[in-house]
Amino acid sequence: MDNKPTNFDNWKQNVHPSIQKDPLWNFLAYQKALFAYDLMWEDCDSLLADERGKAVARQLTRSVGSISANIEEGFGRGYGRDYAYRLKIAIGEARESRGWYWKGRKLLSNDVLNHRIALLDEIIALIALNISKQSKYKKQQ
Repeated sequence: MDNKPTNFDNWKQNVHPSIQKDPLWNFLAYQKALFAYDLMWEDCDSLLADERGKAVARQLTRSVGSISANIEEGFGRGYGRDYAYRLKIAIGEARESRGWYWKGRKLLSNDVLNHRIALLDEIIALIALNISKQSKYKKQQ
């Protein structure tokens, strides 16, 4: 990665134009989930420096990556219950990620830990708002 993420607004300026042009980009939870992944990538440097942090880094890579992946997959299938189902999985992955950050806290600064937990809490809240909307849509084909 050429540019390390510093804050969300600066990070957004470096997202590939193709991703920004996709209608999915309008979903703030998706933007935040991609941001969380880039932050996690940087956080793994600290985790991988200690043998005990390697397992945490592997789990974070999987769970944080799954947040945006499930949003993408659900959105790609169209609005409705299937999208709501994928959003529920994304919330589960965000909660799991929050738990893995907590488990790796001894290898991360308090500022990093608090920021990542707050970011994941925000992602959870944004996704939760959208689940009820999606559940109301009739199945589209």
